[in-house]
Amino acid sequence: MAAGGFCKLPNGTVVVALNLPSPAADAPAGVRVLVHARNRARALTRLRNLGLRAIYLRGNAAPPTPDEITAVLHHPDGLIWRTNPDTTALTVELWHPIRALLSPPAKA
Repeated sequence: MAAGGFCKLPNGTVVVALNLPSPAADAPAGVRVLVHARNRARALTRLRNLGLRAIYLRGNAAPPTPDEITAVLHHPDGLIWRTNPDTTALTVELWHPIRALLSPPAKA
């Protein structure tokens, strides 16, 4: 089960935020995924269709921040991720499209 939360927008859609262990073997230890969809069930279905099968949202412990909501609304896919933010780091990682996390690395 993943920690996360959701926020219902004025137009009736929701933004769901989930803290997940990284699905890629060579990726960072954890990622924060944001999904924009019509409802919570649809958001979780979008992730399950990408291969993240055991995704559940129980409660609203870690809802998306206003900055995260803005980021996902301005992305054409409405599905983005970044590594879990480090509170001690001074740098801020940009958001990535979900296909950058789930696609296999290119062979050299």
